[in-house]
Amino acid sequence: MLKLKAPGLLLEAGKESADYRVAVFGAGGVGKSSIVQRFVNGTFSDNYVPTIEDTYRQVISCNQKNVCTLQITDTTGSHQFPAMQRLSISKGHAFVLIYSITSKQSLEELGPIILMLKEVKGNAITEVPIVLCGNKKDEESKREVSKALGEKLAGQWGTGFIETSAKNNDNITELFEQLLAREKKRQLTLTMDDEGKGKGKKKKCIVM
Repeated sequence: MLKLKAPGLLLEAGKESADYRVAVFGAGGVGKSSIVQRFVNGTFSDNYVPTIEDTYRQVISCNQKNVCTLQITDTTGSHQFPAMQRLSISKGHAFVLIYSITSKQSLEELGPIILMLKEVKGNAITEVPIVLCGNKKDEESKREVSKALGEKLAGQWGTGFIETSAKNNDNITELFEQLLAREKKRQLTLTMDDEGKGKGKKKKCIVM
């Protein structure tokens, strides 16, 4: 594991970490896994498989001279695991909130996540990088959520905003670039060279 000495960036246990943890939230079927897999592995599948929790890793540049491990947690879209959601928020440094532009309900379901973020992070929420993402922009004919509404809510919530298409690989890299750019404590950039791209590692969390 790569280690990075970064004064002031201490975990609760007092240990410094080179990991930068991003949690991806959203209702089932909005394309959370598709976005993460498109970003990390450059792949896309039309098959929908419900996720309990998957973690992907990608090497990124940190403070120009060092490297960090971007750890992306693809969370469950189910409301059956609130403890897992709360843990992901507690441990996370940054968050992507995904809805489908074809489903107004999927946008409404992000409301409780926003409330949980504010509850867990407290006053620090204003310093936490968050991007609201409207996925499936390739399905324009089925759109239920206007871009203007997404931008309005992002303004109210104090988050970034972007629309993506995991299927067409549209704005996927830009999504994570925007998220990392909102981090004020470290200077983070994606390392998109051939050596690092497509070598994301994945581990699964099995719920017994």
